[in-house]
Amino acid sequence: MNLSLYERPDGVETEDGPRIVYDIDRGEAFLGSARVDGAALVWEITGVPRPGEWIVRCDRIDFPPGGIPYRHVHPGPGIRRILHGELTIDRAEGAHTYRTGEAWFEDADDPVLATASPTDDTAFVRVMLLPAEWAGRRTIRHLDPADDERPKLQRATILLEAPLDL
Repeated sequence: MNLSLYERPDGVETEDGPRIVYDIDRGEAFLGSARVDGAALVWEITGVPRPGEWIVRCDRIDFPPGGIPYRHVHPGPGIRRILHGELTIDRAEGAHTYRTGEAWFEDADDPVLATASPTDDTAFVRVMLLPAEWAGRRTIRHLDPADDERPKLQRATILLEAPLDL
């Protein structure tokens, strides 16, 4: 299974199929066929596995200045794209700061520590491919159980979730 992200600054019209379209101006996500007249993001999914084994989720994560999702993992791979602000992602291979318009990939069980801009609100949108048993469930798992009790400043909003049986 592969996931790719494409920027469509002048809009897009898609047909049915394994893709998520995100309307940047409206903050809405669509599965399969969609028409967006302004800036859009399109995640294409290829090599879809057997029906019923996976779901696709598109969500948006918003951070106040200085928000930190402590070192964590997710149960499936995904591509994230910064909508505004900046987010520093610290991984085993080093840290990188992503700014508005930049995207990155996180694999399943890829440990990351994220730190939002200390001065500005930050938001990203992502599409993750998840095992079906994660439908409707929060996917973040902190590596240090003590972090489960620390304040969480980020807010996740699920925009779309569907079985990958397209």
